[in-house]
Amino acid sequence: MTAFPQACAGQTIGLLGGSFDPAHEGHVHITRAALARFGLDGVWWLVSPGNPLKTRGPAPLQDRMARAKAVMQHPAVTVTDIEAHLGTRYTAETLAVLRARWPGVRFVWLMGADNFAQFHLWQDWQGIVETTPLGILARPGQRISARMSRAARIYRRWRIPGRASRLLGVAKAPAWCFINLPMTDESSTAIRDRGEWQT
Repeated sequence: MTAFPQACAGQTIGLLGGSFDPAHEGHVHITRAALARFGLDGVWWLVSPGNPLKTRGPAPLQDRMARAKAVMQHPAVTVTDIEAHLGTRYTAETLAVLRARWPGVRFVWLMGADNFAQFHLWQDWQGIVETTPLGILARPGQRISARMSRAARIYRRWRIPGRASRLLGVAKAPAWCFINLPMTDESSTAIRDRGEWQT
């Protein structure tokens, strides 16, 4: 397993967190888009031990890591289980530890628009916004709800237009950018429902 990924001072690293239960082409799609659109030097997939907002536990971490590494093949992307090694449970905790461990690295938190729509339910969500730029990537059926979300309304002054998305990587928080992508409707839930991923 990859415990601690590599990054150098001055780099901008996108962080895509989740249970990846399982990882799929939709994750790959938004990762490649984030690299191209947000001016990132790399992306780390943070395969979490579990999601505090989900009642059902995910498949074993080693299985999800293996699947993620098989699906995501890109030299600028690192699949890591660093949260299991750090012992952090919430995104805000993870970000605080990463900033302390890599003080010269700029981190950008990446999420699909579906997650941004419920972002205000996350532990210390405003602390995340105040310390870490957010890259929001459109997912099917979630564009309007994300743009009208509580986070979007409260932080509307700090939104970077999609046409200026490459500024996000060097922006000082609070800053967020919403970009529209060609749609892909693949989801982990659909894969599990089809019986293609056993937990």
